[in-house]
Amino acid sequence: MVPAVERLLLGPGPSPVAPRVQRAMSAPILSHLDPALMSILDRVRLQLRDAFGGADDAFACAVSGTGTAGMEAAVANVTRSGRRATVVVNGYFGDRLSQMFGRYGATVSRVEREWGRAADPDALDRALRARGADVVAMVHAETSTGVLNPVAELCAVAQRHGALTVVDAVTSLGAHAVATASWGCDVCYSCTQKGLGAPSGLAPIVFSRRAQDASATSGAAATFYFDLQLLKNYWIDRKYHHTISAPLIYALSESLDVVSEEGFEPRWRRHRGNHLRFARGLGELGLGLLPPDEERLWSLNAVVVPEGVDEARVRQRFLDERSIEIGAGLGPLAGRIWRVGLMGSGSTADNVDRLLDAYRSVLRPA
Repeated sequence: MVPAVERLLLGPGPSPVAPRVQRAMSAPILSHLDPALMSILDRVRLQLRDAFGGADDAFACAVSGTGTAGMEAAVANVTRSGRRATVVVNGYFGDRLSQMFGRYGATVSRVEREWGRAADPDALDRALRARGADVVAMVHAETSTGVLNPVAELCAVAQRHGALTVVDAVTSLGAHAVATASWGCDVCYSCTQKGLGAPSGLAPIVFSRRAQDASATSGAAATFYFDLQLLKNYWIDRKYHHTISAPLIYALSESLDVVSEEGFEPRWRRHRGNHLRFARGLGELGLGLLPPDEERLWSLNAVVVPEGVDEARVRQRFLDERSIEIGAGLGPLAGRIWRVGLMGSGSTADNVDRLLDAYRSVLRPA
């Protein structure tokens, strides 16, 4: 059975998939070790390394699974029992990252800031001066709050204290500038279904040379499926590890071609321009966004729910009357914000205008 309904996906993910990316998945199925598929994997590795802004000696691949699989692969390969991990937490996904480190046996410290505000590099510096860390982890684009964290500054602080760095770029890759080499980031992971505009099911990830060396000399990771050395054996040395989904690889490859054809900087400008268009339109309707102007994501907009408005009813009317999906708030922001995604092929002026028209109609006084 296949669904007959078509939705405009403008929530926190998945984002709309362009027709050419959908068509790519209908290509003939290849075995996970077929030379033709291996050739595609080689190309995807290089494209992902460029998308992450990685150095020439960085290793990039796509883990089979969603963004959370990328998170687990990152954590598992830099963590061994007893290692000290400091996690910057100012939203739901920073909290999840903290929990993940704890499950892998790390001694976890948290540097917290209120949800809706960007992380403070000085607070991280004070924390590391007080207790040090082997690994520092942070979220670039906090999907739960619409906040863009200053990861370049946070990574610089971690580097000064000699820590490896892990960055979550799940909602920024393909929509914001990601520059792992210049940031000094050691491991960065994302997903396919947001800024890259492909279906869910793969998690792009990149490891710096320092992270690769640290993993290789630390003994076996506490995971088989996400073990970096085994993933390299498959992606580079053609040794069996698992049966990767050929259609999802075709879709990722096609989406990376779309990104390349558009160009990174024009793509980032498109996302910024449509975010600003949406923010201006919200202002004209008397609505606003949660984070301050300078701390806002372009790809995920946290729209503040006006007092007295039933946010769930508004979302349902968007779905029923306009076939538009937007997201609810999480944790302490449940009922307080709508999470509106403008990412990948979904970040268009037409979609912004459709959203604003929906808000105008649904919130119009009776």
